[in-house]
Amino acid sequence: MTPQRVTLITLGTDDMERARAFYAALGWTPHPSSQDKVTFYQMHGALLGLFGLADLAKDQGRPGAALGTGAVTLAQNFEDRAGVDAAWQAALDAGATALKAPEEVFWGGYSGYYADPDGHVWEIAHNPFWPLGEDGSLTLPTPE
Repeated sequence: MTPQRVTLITLGTDDMERARAFYAALGWTPHPSSQDKVTFYQMHGALLGLFGLADLAKDQGRPGAALGTGAVTLAQNFEDRAGVDAAWQAALDAGATALKAPEEVFWGGYSGYYADPDGHVWEIAHNPFWPLGEDGSLTLPTPE
């Protein structure tokens, strides 16, 4: 049986220095084990990695493959709308492309979308039905 978890999310980049600069501008700190060709960011119980597109395709056993972006959305949830708005502005200031400005959404929350410089889509949201832990972690409440 395969455990229900994700321990590493790897994003392909065609410009490592630009990608590192973007995440640094968001306040993310690379893990000391990062190297020239791969950058790691420690998150709550998982890692986010940046890896060159060509190297990622080769590592997947698909050398020369054209790797795409945008079919997966990464998300960050915030305690309130102000947190969403602050994250939105920080991302734009860091060089993100605005996809959808934060707004009230049909499911009762508040969210927006941006793309990092490599086109990876991030959602930033406040969901009043999903309380966050003190460390920002998300555990869905059990329906009654």
